[in-house]
Amino acid sequence: MLRNLDPVLSADLLWVLAAMGHGDDLALVDANHPAETIARATTSGRLIRLPGLTMARAARAILSVLPIDDFEPEPARRMLVVDDAAAMPEVQRQVEHELARALGRPEPLPGIERFAFYEAARKSFAVVQVGDPRPYGCFLFRKGVIAGEPG
Repeated sequence: MLRNLDPVLSADLLWVLAAMGHGDDLALVDANHPAETIARATTSGRLIRLPGLTMARAARAILSVLPIDDFEPEPARRMLVVDDAAAMPEVQRQVEHELARALGRPEPLPGIERFAFYEAARKSFAVVQVGDPRPYGCFLFRKGVIAGEPG
């Protein structure tokens, strides 16, 4: 254990989050997502699994250390519900809440059509698959920067 780090943040997950660069996307996906196949096509080629967690719990841990890009108009996105683009399932509302909590302000989660989401996930840095079985629990988070003076 490390102090001040959420215990959900495994060594593999911390490596992925630290290795990402500004503008890289992280795909955070549910248990139904074809994560293994898509993860092989990502920059890292890695699939990080977080079994037994809800999507909101995993998002809270990740967003506790991942800066979200504030140069982009849509730094966080969600998969749209097929045949009902206006729908926002509870799992998506919960992650939107965690995002607002981490940022200290509301941040909308614009939607991406299912197959466009899969393509965007393939172009991401890595895929994190959560054990949450609820459908449409699929998100993309774009990494921002932590600016400061060298230590």
